[in-house]
Amino acid sequence: MIEGTWTPRRKKSLLDPRTKLLLVFVEAVLVLSTGGGERLFWFRVAFAFLPFLLLLTAKRYKTCIIGLLVLGTIYFLECAVFPYIKGVLANILLIIIMVVSRFLPAYMMGAYVINTTTVSEFKATMDKLHMPDVLTIPMCVMFRLFPTIREENDSIRAAMKMREIRFGGGKIGKMLEYRIVPVITCVAKIGEELSASALTRGLGKQKKRTNICHIGLGWADYVIFLFVASTLIYWFLGVFT
Repeated sequence: MIEGTWTPRRKKSLLDPRTKLLLVFVEAVLVLSTGGGERLFWFRVAFAFLPFLLLLTAKRYKTCIIGLLVLGTIYFLECAVFPYIKGVLANILLIIIMVVSRFLPAYMMGAYVINTTTVSEFKATMDKLHMPDVLTIPMCVMFRLFPTIREENDSIRAAMKMREIRFGGGKIGKMLEYRIVPVITCVAKIGEELSASALTRGLGKQKKRTNICHIGLGWADYVIFLFVASTLIYWFLGVFT
């Protein structure tokens, strides 16, 4: 006789999915906006570098290094190049600096969420938040779709490399044909397979489903909540004083 229940062993992420969603929202509101002015400057700096720290804890070193290199290049252009150019080129460079410096932290936070959150964890989170299936099921499919497309794209790139089809090789027409057409075909096929998988797992039934994935708050989540709460309190105190 088998006692107890079996649950899959998987390395738990540092943060709960609900905390990750909160950080995505805070990144979008605080870093992208100019609310609070100079009063929240150091809070913005902290939230801008927080995604890179989280990526390091998740051992996503390549993604973290690429993001830091892009951010460092942008700050170098802002400090060392922008003051010495004028005219249209200065305006174009200013737009690039503003867009990348504001959107990159939010993008890196999104990369952290996608790379460290499984579909089961995300579905369990949405159920905890009492979100309707009309919203959660398409988002679950999206979570699975993008990594699958990336894997297919890597396979197509490897196949093209074996056939010596690449940019600069005088075969740009074949490059576009052999790269874009298979990706579009794979996207349609993957969408159908994920929809069939969702129906097989009973996501189309209007009944409450069980989930073997257990989520819960830890010490890191409470630290993040405290940091976010202190930032909001400091912001509101500046508004009403």
